[in-house]
Amino acid sequence: MYFFIAGDAMPRSTVQPEHMQIIDQQILDSQIEGINLLGATLQEEMGHSIVLFVFLRHFGCLFSREMVLNVKEMMEKNPFAPKPLFFYQGTPMDGAEFFSKYWPQARAISDENRKFYSAFGVKQGGFKEMFGPEVWKCGFRAFAKGLVIGKPIGNPLTLTAAVLVQRNLLLWQYHSEHAGDLPNLSKLEHFPQFASTVYSTPR
Repeated sequence: MYFFIAGDAMPRSTVQPEHMQIIDQQILDSQIEGINLLGATLQEEMGHSIVLFVFLRHFGCLFSREMVLNVKEMMEKNPFAPKPLFFYQGTPMDGAEFFSKYWPQARAISDENRKFYSAFGVKQGGFKEMFGPEVWKCGFRAFAKGLVIGKPIGNPLTLTAAVLVQRNLLLWQYHSEHAGDLPNLSKLEHFPQFASTVYSTPR
């Protein structure tokens, strides 16, 4: 499910600027750890540019692997696309092991206690969202890419989410309807080049 706030190159906004969502400053000031991080807090790691937060399912999920590869492909096609920052539910060591196989240069935040997952409203699914017919169709798509299922690290009911942010504003968000439902990244690839002016609310 998509929700938009700004952007001429994207579908018409369903959320008007006066209803922009402001990110809780306590979340932005939270200490972070993970892999390839430069900042000590989420705010420092974000900087002032538009950033794509990607909340992965569990590390054993082939759709988590597919999502990482999709984002990597987007960045290889367009280095000016929103810079991604992944969130995952394992330890820093778990993250280093996982990303070394799929994208060693990726930035990723360890969120074992799901603080950031909860703050950004990442959903969990039930039986239908995990094993429904649409999930199996998507599974064949991922299998065709050579991806396989591994050992779960994290809550296996977690669904994928992608959130576009700048400073303390949430600009766009996508929450999967089922385990295999991934965002169409072509909608985001040129966002910084065509987005309307983004205003940041004072701290």
